Amino acid sequence: MKKIVLASAISALFAAPATVLAQAKPPAVPTLDKIFEASGITTSGYIDAGYTYSNRNLEGTSGVPGAVSTRVFDSQNNSFVLHQVGLTMAKQPKEGFGGLVNFTVGKDAQTIHSFPEVNTAVAPANSTSMFDVTQAYLQYAGGPITIIGGKFTTLHGTEVIASSGNNNISRSILFGAVPFTHTGVRATWAASDAVSVIAGVNNGWDQLTDANRGKTAELGVTLTPIKPLSITVSGYSGSEPTANGNGTRTSENLVASWAFTDAFSVGLEYLNFSQDNALAGGAKAKYSGYAGYVTFMPTPKWRAVVRLESFDDHDGFRFATAGQVKYKEGTLTLAYVASDSFELRGEVREDKADTAVFATYDGNTSKTLMTLALQGLYKF
Repeated sequence: MKKIVLASAISALFAAPATVLAQAKPPAVPTLDKIFEASGITTSGYIDAGYTYSNRNLEGTSGVPGAVSTRVFDSQNNSFVLHQVGLTMAKQPKEGFGGLVNFTVGKDAQTIHSFPEVNTAVAPANSTSMFDVTQAYLQYAGGPITIIGGKFTTLHGTEVIASSGNNNISRSILFGAVPFTHTGVRATWAASDAVSVIAGVNNGWDQLTDANRGKTAELGVTLTPIKPLSITVSGYSGSEPTANGNGTRTSENLVASWAFTDAFSVGLEYLNFSQDNALAGGAKAKYSGYAGYVTFMPTPKWRAVVRLESFDDHDGFRFATAGQVKYKEGTLTLAYVASDSFELRGEVREDKADTAVFATYDGNTSKTLMTLALQGLYKF
C-alpha cells in the first residue's frame, strides 16, 4: 500500500503544471542597472586610450629654456597612454532635489586638479594623482529655474574635459586658456525654449577652496534663435592671485555652431582675456584667440573634422614667454564610428609660432610642432 501511495505522489509531481514548478523557484535578482533605473539614477561613462607621436620634445619642455607646449593633454613624445576613464552618476529630476558626481581617472586627470592640490590659480601645473573628482554638485529644479551648488565645469569653450564630448583627439589652445572647473553656486533660468540665462558666483578659476578670498562672478546666455543655430556667450570677472599679489581677471567667450544638415556643421569660438597686476610694475596681461571647426560625415560610419586656430599671447602671460608670441594650429581628425558605443580615430596636427618656442630633442627650440595620434573611444 505504501508503495502505491509513493508512486502516486511521484507521478503527481512530474505531472504538475510548469507554472507550479516555476513558482517554486526564487525570484531573479535585479541587475544594478535595473536598480538605478528604478531609483531614477542615470549612469554613463567612457574609456579613452590611444597613442601619440611628436616630432618635438613635448616631454622635455621644462628642461629647455624658453620652450613651451601648447598642448593640454597629449603631452607624450612616442607613447601609448590611458588618457581618461570617465564615470558620471546623476539623479536630476525636473522638479525637486538631485545631484551629480563625475570622476575622471587616467593621465589627463593630472592636469585638471583644482587648487589647493595644484596651484593653478597662479600658474599651470600638474599633479601626480591620476584620480580627479571633476564635478560633484547638489541640484534643485523648480519650474524654469535650476540651481546647482558644488564643483562644476566652466561655461567657456567649445571643447570639454570629457573625451566623449569632443570630435578631435587633441584639445585646442583655447581649451587650455580657460578654466576647467569652478566651485560655487550657479543658477540657470530657461526663459523660453530659445533663451537660457546663467548666473553664479564661485571661488575662481580651478579653485576647490578660494586662494585669495575674492569671489568671481559668472554670467552666460545660451540662444537658439532657429533650430540649426546655437550661440553661447559667457563671461567671468573676479579677483585672482598673481605673482604681484591680486588683480581682477576678466574673460569673455563666444561659441556659435550651425548645423546645415545632419552630416555637415560649422563652429566658431572667440576668447578674450585680461589679468590686472600680472606683469612687472603691476601692468595688465592679455591674450586672445579664435578657432573654427568644420564637421562632415559622408556616411553614418565616417566623420572628418577640421579645426583651425589662432592664438595671440600678447604679453607672454599664458605660456610664460619673454614677450608676445603668436600661435596657429591646424588639425585634421578622421573617425570610424563602428557603433554607438565605439569610435576609432586618427589625427594629424601642426602648431606654428612666430618665435622658436617648441623644444627639440637636441635641446634647442623650433617654430613648428607636429603630432600624430590614434584613439580608441568606448562609451557605456
